[in-house]
Amino acid sequence: MSTKIPTRRRNRNVRFRILASIGLLSLALLSGCASHKQARVQVPPPPPAESTTPPVAGDREQPAATASSHPSKETAKDKVEEILTIPADAVPLSTETGLASWYGAPYHNRRGSNGEVYNMNAMTAAHRILPLGSIVRVTNVKTGHAALVRITDRGPFVEGRILDVSYAAAKQLDIWQPGVARVKLEVMQTPTSPATGGRWAVQIGSFGKQKDASEMAEHLARRYRTAKVAQIASPVGTWWVRVRVLNDDRQRAEALMHETETKEGSVYLVRLD
Repeated sequence: MSTKIPTRRRNRNVRFRILASIGLLSLALLSGCASHKQARVQVPPPPPAESTTPPVAGDREQPAATASSHPSKETAKDKVEEILTIPADAVPLSTETGLASWYGAPYHNRRGSNGEVYNMNAMTAAHRILPLGSIVRVTNVKTGHAALVRITDRGPFVEGRILDVSYAAAKQLDIWQPGVARVKLEVMQTPTSPATGGRWAVQIGSFGKQKDASEMAEHLARRYRTAKVAQIASPVGTWWVRVRVLNDDRQRAEALMHETETKEGSVYLVRLD
């Protein structure tokens, strides 16, 4: 015996099933879309921790030819505005060719032979016998780069070298990296005559130990009773002996230089002014 379901009820059941199917389909679609969107999200990795180690400017060691360490970062105090000039038609007073080196720290901010505080960022140089304050033109024989420098200090006290330039000059002359370069030195201006006058002395060294410098100083003081003998400590830990002869006379200084021998370093004629 069959039971007939009323048409209205049957239609209501059909609509319910259809709505239920639509609801399940919608949930499935929403779930799928949510999963799809979530899968595309990429969380960025955390930023790397900042390094506490300062950047290294370079790992190149200083040339053995110089007594300086790597120059420190330039500060406003170290900047120099001095500009050296010479007339375009100026003729060199004299010319010499030889090896030049450079010096920076630990001589930076120390008083030089002319009384000024040495600034390795200024265009200056050291020469043994040119009058202090002289202006010279230096040209790198190999590269052709040239610079004007002012003589403010004494040196170099290394056999075979004629000039020690500042760090700034070394950069301009291509001397900084090799440490030593062959240069042409042209004397353009001098405050006094390089050939006559002047106050002269003899400098001996350098000595690795103060004891050896003291022994040399005592020996010279006994031998040259009218001379003034002094020991000088350098910023790099070595020692020098300086002898000022009577009246700072050049001929007496040259005679003492030729008569003096030492097992350490060399003997140099030095102009004090």
